Formats: sequence, C-alpha cells, structure tokens
Amino acid sequence: MPNTKTLTYKTILIFWLPLALTWLLMSVEGPFLASIIARMSEPKFNLAAYGVAFSFALIVEAPVIMLMSASTALVKDYHSFKKLRNFTYFLNGAITLFMLVLLIPSLFEFIAVDLIALPARIEEITYWAFVALLPWPAAIGYRRFYQGILIRNNLTRFVTFGTIVRLTTMLTTTIILFFLSNMDGAVIGSIALSAGVIVEAVASKIFAIKILKKIRESKENNSVENLTYKEIFLFYYPLAITSILSLGVHPIVTFLIGQSRMSIESLAVLPVINSLVFVFRAVGLSFHEAFIALLGENGEGYKSLRNFGFIAGSIATLLLLGITATPLANIWFHNISGLSIELAQLSILPATIMSIFPALTFLVSVQRAVLIYSRNTSPLTTATIIEVVIILIVLFIGVSYFDLVGVLAATIAYVSGRVIANFYFIMPYKKAISNFKNYK
Repeated sequence: MPNTKTLTYKTILIFWLPLALTWLLMSVEGPFLASIIARMSEPKFNLAAYGVAFSFALIVEAPVIMLMSASTALVKDYHSFKKLRNFTYFLNGAITLFMLVLLIPSLFEFIAVDLIALPARIEEITYWAFVALLPWPAAIGYRRFYQGILIRNNLTRFVTFGTIVRLTTMLTTTIILFFLSNMDGAVIGSIALSAGVIVEAVASKIFAIKILKKIRESKENNSVENLTYKEIFLFYYPLAITSILSLGVHPIVTFLIGQSRMSIESLAVLPVINSLVFVFRAVGLSFHEAFIALLGENGEGYKSLRNFGFIAGSIATLLLLGITATPLANIWFHNISGLSIELAQLSILPATIMSIFPALTFLVSVQRAVLIYSRNTSPLTTATIIEVVIILIVLFIGVSYFDLVGVLAATIAYVSGRVIANFYFIMPYKKAISNFKNYK
C-alpha cells in the first residue's frame, strides 16, 4: 500500500489508474452493444427493450453493488474475510431468487404492460433479454467482493486484467451470436453481458488466490477486529438501500417516459446517451474505492485525494462537453452509435445537459468515500432518498405539465436530483473530515 503520509498526485494516479482503466473498459460495453443492436433488425424496438431489461437487472443487482467498497473497507484478516464472504453468498442467493420471481410470466407482463405500458413486441423482447441476464447480478456480487480484496492489497492491476477478460468474452460472444444466430439484438446483448461477467467473476477469484492464501495462513493470529454479522449488516444495509434506491429509480423513470411525448424514441435513445455519459462518469466511480484505500489510518491522505478528485472531475466534464456541445455529437450518435438522423438529433440536447454528471460523480465519490471510511453510512441512504424524490418530481412535472419529450425531461431530472444530493452531503461530510487527526 502506498505511503499515505506523503501522498502525491503521482502516487494517487499510479494507484487509481488501473481502476479508472477498468471502469473505462466496462463503459465500452454499453456503446458497443448499443451500436450492434442499432444495426440489427427492429433497432428501435430492440434498443428500447434492451434499456428496459437492463434497468430491471440493475434493480436486482443493487443490493450487491457496494460489496467492493465493503470488502475494501472491512476485510482485514481471515475472520473478517470469512464473515463477509458468507454475507456475499447470502446476498447473491437472495437476489437470484428475486429475479426468478420477477420472471414469472404473469408478474412480468403485469409490470411491463400494465405498469410501464410497453407495446407487445417490446415486452416480448424485454422478457427474453431479462431471462438472459439471470446470472448477471450474482456474478457481479461475487466478483466485486474479490475485487475489493485485490484493491485493499494494492493489486488494482488485476482488477483491470479481469475487465479485459470480461470484455474479450463479451466481444467474442456478441460476434458469434451476431453472425450465427437469428436472436433479437437485445437478447444477444444480454447474453454477451452475462457471459462476460461470469468469466470475470471466476478470473477475479483466481487473481486473488495468493492473497487468500496469506489471509488463511494468518487465521491463527488474533483478529484485527472481531467482525460480526450484525456489524456487517449495520455497516452494509445503508449502502444496499442507497444502491437499491439509486438504481431502482430507473424503472420508474422508464414508466414515466412511457407516458411522455415521443416515448418509444426516448426509450431508444436514453441507453445510448447513458452509455456515452457513463464513459466519463466511470472514472469518477472508480475513484471511490481508491479514495477509501488511500486515506490512511487517520485520514492523512485526504487533502491530496480531494484536490486530485476535483481536478479530474473538471477535466472529465470538459471532455464530455467537447463531444456533446460540438459537431462531434452527430458523429458519435449517428455514425458511431448507429442511430438514425432523427434519433441522433433527439439525443444531442439531453446529452449536453448530462455533461455535468462526470464532475458531480467525482464529487459524490469523494463525499461517500469519506463517510464510508468513517463508518457513517446512514447519510448515504438519506441523500439517495432525496435524489430519487427530486428525480421523480422533476420528471413528473416535465412530462405532465410541460409536455417535454421524455428523454429531455429525464436528463433534467437526473441532474437536478444529483445536484440536490451533493448539497445534502455537505454537513455530514464536513463532520466526518473534522475527525481526521491529520486534517486541519
């Protein structure tokens, strides 16, 4: 682990770069799959179905999304490893069972048709895409648990290697199915995602074998702390609720977009816009675990990490604006993403509005990391509740009272919710950093 007492920007960059590269590589998945789906039959229907199926899968995945942060912060010896591993297995089993329940045809039809009002053809494609994503959430939980251990032990390069394995598997699966099957594009994309993350999960476990051996060999030693399941639950449940709320808002957004003007077009372009924005948000999301790992025993790395995060966030937003607010936007959405000229034009303004998101992502990564490091996770839940409520209120007003195109209303809502949540974090964040012994 780097010396956090003399933390320099160069040290942070070297530690963080593999994680940033990992998230950047993952961010390629969305644009790549969207471009493939856009070039297959019924592109508008399949893009919409893929976006809906993926948003459903994100809800199911939500309880395990923070396992990387948990294992980075909590796994200090064999005892804590075993406890959190068992906790991970329980969560994975629970979310897989929940996903199976959602796949009951009558229940799925009620959600997709009666609640979201999807056309019959989109509902059919969405169902089978969702079936293909069945193994995806549990595989995510498994690999994030082991990735957190790799990060804690300064082996971030192996996280990147795992992502390369994942992308290679996804790419190979997509190409094979594209040429050798007649399945719908959304289903091909979902199968490719599941295959990639399953292989990555296995690779993450293999990469962690040496660390796990050291952890097991030290089991006779006194534990750093006698971590209990109750303590894990009290630490983790605010993180899980935070993820459930933040990811669970997407299907509700889908429902409201379904009631808006140009609903099908909006559902088709939203995943394409989100995929582009995610490329630049990804580096901010990756900074979260690096921040936790490099803070040190008493927060001595805080100032360097904070300043580095603010600089990187500003650069990421400016780079995204360099695409969305210039003629490059047409090139990206039409020529590269494969959208029709009409859909490409529809995407530009919402994408420009979302360009502030990378900076906001770096800011919230800094705020959340400080609170998780301080083991004060409850404000994360409150902030997420505020964010979700703001998103839904702004989206409802935009669709119902201003008759905005659905995708435009959604992007305004997303940005509004995140800005308000960032403001809420100010007080608990300041209180947390005041406890750092080396912060003045």
